[in-house]
Amino acid sequence: MGLLRMMGRTAVVAGTATAVSGRVARRQQSKAQEKADAQAYNEQQAAPQQQAPPPQYQQAPPQYQQAPPQYQQPQYQQPPQYQQPPPPPQYQEPAPAAEPSLVDEIQRLSALKDQGILSEDEFSAAKSKLLGL
Repeated sequence: MGLLRMMGRTAVVAGTATAVSGRVARRQQSKAQEKADAQAYNEQQAAPQQQAPPPQYQQAPPQYQQAPPQYQQPQYQQPPQYQQPPPPPQYQEPAPAAEPSLVDEIQRLSALKDQGILSEDEFSAAKSKLLGL
């Protein structure tokens, strides 16, 4: 019995240690990531802005400013305007289930008596109860 208790205690201690070490590792990783992000942001702010491209690359020559007709994008018609869908049908309460009639209940009890599930006394008691006698 002592061996099982010791094994159980060891398992609990090991599980707790694993959970704590995982949490510590995640926290350290989070702090390192925040520091790296801050450093990257500072370097980006301190870096000189890129120079504008030389003038010869700023604008395409006139012969390339408009694509030939076979390469132009086809013109599409305007898509139809969004139409609001019809409202969902209103929820209707289901009709209450019809309660079995007195005759149906007595027939059911009679069938149970014929099958031998109910005795004559039980059948008479249930029938009297239904009839309110």
